[in-house]
Amino acid sequence: MPQVVTFVSVFLKEGYHGFIHTDAYAGYNKIQGVTRCFCWAHLRRKFVDALPKDLKSTKATIPSQGIDFCNQLFEIEKQLEGLTAMERKTQRLKQSKPVLEAFWSWAESTLNSGAILPKGKLITALKYAMNHKEGFMNCLLDGNCQISNNLAENSIRPFTIGRKNWLFSGSPRGAKTSATIYSIIETAKVNNITPYKYLHYIFSQLPGVQFGVHPELLEDYLPWSEEVQQLCR
Repeated sequence: MPQVVTFVSVFLKEGYHGFIHTDAYAGYNKIQGVTRCFCWAHLRRKFVDALPKDLKSTKATIPSQGIDFCNQLFEIEKQLEGLTAMERKTQRLKQSKPVLEAFWSWAESTLNSGAILPKGKLITALKYAMNHKEGFMNCLLDGNCQISNNLAENSIRPFTIGRKNWLFSGSPRGAKTSATIYSIIETAKVNNITPYKYLHYIFSQLPGVQFGVHPELLEDYLPWSEEVQQLCR
């Protein structure tokens, strides 16, 4: 079973050198040794926001062209569901890369055409894309990467809604604990096990495991392990 992890907290363990999926928020640059994959859903939303509000049809507008490029990428992703990571990477290079190259050519020429207002949502969307081109292209590096951050955003939605009821954590330690618990719960959900059963299982089992001495033992208690999948459905 694939190991699906969702991170509610941006505090990753020291030594992590994988990919993280985020928007282009500069604060994530503080995380050392990672490769950032930027979210095409965020970029698409910026083009949607730039659509004229006073036209009956917006199909022929510049923002709609940007949306169309994004839609093409998401449509390709639908076709790649069920493939292995290696197969997905191969197909992205074959199918998605030409769309990406066409998008960057269009975005650059549109930005430099002088045909758009120097201030406005459209130029904001185009600059957002061009300023973060590398991050938007990094989905081609590994078939395990996604082209959007929707999975993580959907996972933190319960926390975001609840946050309205608790504006502040009592301490930094409390905030970190809260983020950890939410991460465990959402990772259980995305791996198709019952969060309550999983929490009950690890709370009852882990106190007797010497994972401080043998950290590899924790692998047997992660949401995707075969035994956890059988016991916590």
